Amino acid sequence: MADNRSLVWDDDHRGKPPQDKKPAAKAPTTDGFVRVRRETGGRGGKTVTTVSDLGMAPPQLEELARELKRSLGTGGAVDKFTIVIQGDVRDRLEALLTAKGYKVKRAGG
Repeated sequence: MADNRSLVWDDDHRGKPPQDKKPAAKAPTTDGFVRVRRETGGRGGKTVTTVSDLGMAPPQLEELARELKRSLGTGGAVDKFTIVIQGDVRDRLEALLTAKGYKVKRAGG
């Protein structure tokens, strides 16, 4: 065995595999309704439309967000389990989601 008196850090986990830093993200459970909401708070006065409660994992959300952004001609992103679309496009977004077979509810004011 080597002399460890000058050892500063040891990555040897004593035979155990290193633990993952984060568990895999699981989609939250939903009640069957997709919520569409208009938001301005915390966005420098800009209006965005959010789509939440889809019950999908992030890869599927990314794919749906890309399709919605293309159809609406706007920008946007996925933030955790919520799709954020630029602008107030609630009516058009509701129509697109309903055509895809989702049950849509307006949330917020």
